[in-house]
Amino acid sequence: MGIKFGTDGWRAIISQDFTFENVRIASQAVADHFKAKDAVFVIGYDWRFLSEKYAELAAEVLAANGIKVLLSDKAVPTPLVSFAIKDKKLSGGLMLTASHNPPYYNGLKIKASYAGTADEGITKSVEALLAKNPVQSVEFKKGIDSGMIELTDLKKDYMKFVRSYVDLKHLKNAKVNVLVDCMHGVGDGYIPEILKGTKIKITQMRTGRDTLFGGVNPEPIPKNLEATFLAMKDKKAKYDICIVNDGDADRIGAVIPGGKFMGAGQIMALLLLHFIEDRHWKGGVVKTVSNTTLIDLIAKKYNLKLYETPVGFKYICRLMLDEDILIGGEESGGIGVKNYMPERDGMLLGTLLVEMMAHRKKGILEILKDVEKEYGAFRYHRIDMDYPDEKKKKLMELLKTNPPKQICGKLVKETKSSDGSKFIMDDNSWLILRLSGTEPILRIYAEAPSEKIASSYLDFGKNLALSM
Repeated sequence: MGIKFGTDGWRAIISQDFTFENVRIASQAVADHFKAKDAVFVIGYDWRFLSEKYAELAAEVLAANGIKVLLSDKAVPTPLVSFAIKDKKLSGGLMLTASHNPPYYNGLKIKASYAGTADEGITKSVEALLAKNPVQSVEFKKGIDSGMIELTDLKKDYMKFVRSYVDLKHLKNAKVNVLVDCMHGVGDGYIPEILKGTKIKITQMRTGRDTLFGGVNPEPIPKNLEATFLAMKDKKAKYDICIVNDGDADRIGAVIPGGKFMGAGQIMALLLLHFIEDRHWKGGVVKTVSNTTLIDLIAKKYNLKLYETPVGFKYICRLMLDEDILIGGEESGGIGVKNYMPERDGMLLGTLLVEMMAHRKKGILEILKDVEKEYGAFRYHRIDMDYPDEKKKKLMELLKTNPPKQICGKLVKETKSSDGSKFIMDDNSWLILRLSGTEPILRIYAEAPSEKIASSYLDFGKNLALSM
């Protein structure tokens, strides 16, 4: 069937494996797992090709299985589905999206009753139920109340909450010039609405629905942001920061004046400092194995408990449910925060960055300079490469059984294998090679005190992979 749940849902190529039939089969398995008396699900969808149709198919299957469905009345960001689950105390939810994957993908994210990414217990159960029972379905017609599928506005309550979460008092008179790159995703229009009533100037780019996302993957990483870098180099525009959201707006990246990328690790570190120093909040910190060491140093300085997990927000979500967590995040742009829900929200995170600037009455460049002066320099890079299936197992086995003793002349002091292979040098710089859980690629990550060293680590990792 080609249905396999990875680190965050099932994603596949449209018409190849992501078909009407397979969406129905997957939805039936979801219904079989969650079926219970008085079960209520919310279903949302993004702007990808046919997402609205896939959402209707999923709703028809769940409804036929006795699960009431609140179907979004329009395309929405993923965080709105999770918020509806928490706010309305629902049984769970589905989001039709392939997030940041290439335009020819679509996908299905399962959200559990705790308003976060379904854990492995749920996804394994759903996988085991695939095609076990015949698909049941009822016909849904807009404007006709079936009693089981109800078109619902998910935006109103979400917007009310987010505007209460953000410190609009500090933002009201803040004069910050913000550029928002929507990457043709469903986050279009949300940040301006969140910050409505303030003096913050907001300009949006790459707006509106484009199922090809302007010819790039809707992922906020440097290779997809050429137009954004150019906009931030425009001295006439005088933008203070650019917030970038992915296709379903649960991830964040940023670009600073002069056209330099600020990755999720830096963003998470800044928000951690903002919560501690400006909001005076406390709690534990969760980072994935591929996130910046800067977070470790901040947690150590403020005596905060630090947890490290494999890549995948589901691991962060679990800790946010079980522990008092201040902030938790991945290097790929997914960050969760305290007093919200165990879920990512790139739109909220973007406004919190602006809030930090307003609190400190400093530009983002000055804030970053202060952080580097206190904690040192951390230069982070990542490359993704197509990698043949027949080489994957061989490479991972080699890295575990015969890991490199030196990388670019630096001694490897520690090796971690919780997710791929991470090699930590004696100066705490590091290199990781790991297989993606959502795409058929090998990811290579590196962090070092300088751009030159980080790039040399990536070259080392790439050459090692190609030598197989």
